[in-house]
Amino acid sequence: MRIDVDWELCESNAVCMGILPEVFQVGDDDMLTVLNPEVTPENEHQVREAVRQCPRQAISIVD
Repeated sequence: MRIDVDWELCESNAVCMGILPEVFQVGDDDMLTVLNPEVTPENEHQVREAVRQCPRQAISIVD
C-alpha cells in the first residue's frame, strides 16, 4: 500500500505532518512533500489517522 495525495485538493494545512512528521512535511514554501509514500505495518495506524483528519480529504491509501 502507498499514500496518494490529490494535489488539486491539498491545501498544505500540515495536519498530516502533525500526526506523522516522518512521512509528511510542509516546507518553507508551504508545499506538502510526502517523504516516504510506503504504508508499513509500523506506520499504518498513523497514516490512516492522517487520512481521517485531513481537512480537505486529499490523502488516501491505495494498493
